[in-house]
Amino acid sequence: MKSMIAALAVTTALTAPGLAMARPVTLTTTLNNYGGNGAYLALYVTDATGAYKGTLWMAGSKSKYYGHLSGWERSSRGNLADINGITGASVGAGRTLKITLDLADALFDAGYKLHIDAAAEDMRDSPSEVVVPLTSAGAGRPLAGRSYIRSFTYDK
Repeated sequence: MKSMIAALAVTTALTAPGLAMARPVTLTTTLNNYGGNGAYLALYVTDATGAYKGTLWMAGSKSKYYGHLSGWERSSRGNLADINGITGASVGAGRTLKITLDLADALFDAGYKLHIDAAAEDMRDSPSEVVVPLTSAGAGRPLAGRSYIRSFTYDK
């Protein structure tokens, strides 16, 4: 039994650092001047099959409005425990949300996609406002949203 535990410990020591390798990635989202209240944004990741893998950030702290982020709501099943501690204020029209997160290297060039859903009070919801494959080549390349988001970029 002790040798099996020792072997497991050695195996874990060799593989865990490779799995846990992450680097700071800055996500920059600039909104259009759409003339309304602050926007709620959900930034989340799906894998190559489209399966939800997790929420990176939620802009807007009133959970009663999260249902308007319908792509996120459908993917995450509205699991509020998944966003505990990763929320900030809503983002005003014409303003920029810039966040830096540690993202696993394994998310890049492996079919994962970052999605951003957007919604603003008394205005249309915009599920999948931005959908971008997480690739090394895509880093630093601005992408326009469909409605609220003027541009989105990530660095790596």
